[in-house]
Amino acid sequence: MNPEADRLWRAPPWALAVLLALLGMLGPFSIDTYLPAFSGIAQTLGATPLQMQQTLSAYLLGFAVMSLFHGALSDSLGRRPVVLWGLAAFTLASIGCALSQTIGQLVFFRAMQGLTTGAGIVVSRAVVRDMFPPSQAQRVMSQITLFFGVAPVIAPLVGGWLLVQAGWHSIFWFLTAVGVALWLANYRFLPETLHRSQRQPLHLSNLLQGYWQLGLDPRFLMLALASGIPFNGMFLYVLSAPAFLGDLLGLAPTQFFWFFVLNISGIMLGAWVSGRMAGRLPPKRQIRHGFVVMLLTALVNLLANWLLPLHVGWALVPLMVFAFGWAMMVPAVTLLVLDLYPERRGMGSSLQAFIGSTANGLVAGLLAPLVMHSARALALTSLLLMLIGLASWLLLHRRWPDIGRDSAHPVPPPAATVPR
Repeated sequence: MNPEADRLWRAPPWALAVLLALLGMLGPFSIDTYLPAFSGIAQTLGATPLQMQQTLSAYLLGFAVMSLFHGALSDSLGRRPVVLWGLAAFTLASIGCALSQTIGQLVFFRAMQGLTTGAGIVVSRAVVRDMFPPSQAQRVMSQITLFFGVAPVIAPLVGGWLLVQAGWHSIFWFLTAVGVALWLANYRFLPETLHRSQRQPLHLSNLLQGYWQLGLDPRFLMLALASGIPFNGMFLYVLSAPAFLGDLLGLAPTQFFWFFVLNISGIMLGAWVSGRMAGRLPPKRQIRHGFVVMLLTALVNLLANWLLPLHVGWALVPLMVFAFGWAMMVPAVTLLVLDLYPERRGMGSSLQAFIGSTANGLVAGLLAPLVMHSARALALTSLLLMLIGLASWLLLHRRWPDIGRDSAHPVPPPAATVPR
């Protein structure tokens, strides 16, 4: 934590949470806002469905690759420069998307958007821990998750309205305006939260040493899996929404909205509960409660799909409860990740984001197409994904039982983490 944190931000903590949440919302807006315009873009540019899919794949690939470096650069250069340069580059990439005349140009500038979007998402996590002690940091992280949950609901509505009113180019001009607004807000309000005494040398050998240190630490890997893999238990249903909601549940496209409303409501409620538990329960117990909710919900969902006729009246409720359980535990897990190596919080956030986005990509490209046309297969795969995260957490708990036991010092010093 920055020893001068009290002087850097004098406004209420929730105000910083809003600023950081807006940075995090840039990612969902970059994806979900233009999805309603897929067919319109394809017709205008003469693109095939495969080429349109490449505009999304290029973005996700760029995001995954560059997320490895945003946090590490912020450990050396500072949080503020990385955020501001990232937002500036995102704004230029959005202008490029808006001016694209061919599908090749659009794919290129979408990749540029992906390379730059992660700056705010990755660095914002490190900023929270720079500024607040553990229990207060969890409350702020929960508030960020709560505000962040609004983005996937709003973005498609904004994109659909812009498409109808002004065509698909207006969507990327809107993202340009968002980039400009965020740059101005962060230039005006975001302080430099990384103390000069905590900066890492910007040398290749130092960066490689850091990646090696974190990548070979089983505690880091198990915590990253415990937070990232269970998310895919619900993300799988989001990826499969057209087949699951339309083909299996028989909902019209105009009714898909309720699926997202329920899921986001679960995330927001879980984040609120996590904030209420911060400082009252040790992180370990909070994480356990979240996994219990997800495990029971996933089992009930599987049994219901196996024994009952599929019906929209009950099929969406388990997904909302699962999202609630995930959001209840993920702020605590994220802070444990950041506190493993306090001097490399940015790099830790980068690697955590990389593992999560890689898992998302594998689920999107491999698992979802295989199981999206069967409600039972979806329920079983969701359970298995959650069990991978649960197994990672249980193994961590068994080998290093002191991690997360104390709210004030959730991660003991290295000497205390030697397996007994």
